Amino acid sequence: MAEALKVKDEAIRGGGSGSGNGSGSTTAANPPLGGFPKRVTDYVHDVRAEMKKANWPSRQDVISTTVVVIVTVSFFGLYFLMTDTIAQKALGWLIEFGKSH
Repeated sequence: MAEALKVKDEAIRGGGSGSGNGSGSTTAANPPLGGFPKRVTDYVHDVRAEMKKANWPSRQDVISTTVVVIVTVSFFGLYFLMTDTIAQKALGWLIEFGKSH
């Protein structure tokens, strides 16, 4: 939205793409440092507008998905603990078996 207003403002002032030789001209890719506060305010305005459009989950949705994540992480944590323990015991047994022969 900020870009559309900038383009409209340039069109009213007679600016635009132009065919300058590039010396001393500023482009959208290389704006002057004096425009920094304006760009920050435009950015904050755009962020606030987009945040109002966001579809936020309800408290119950957040709680239920959090429970699902905790249960899933716990399950896989226990699964990998068991798998690692079994693999460690098997590898230890294999090493001891190799030493004895």
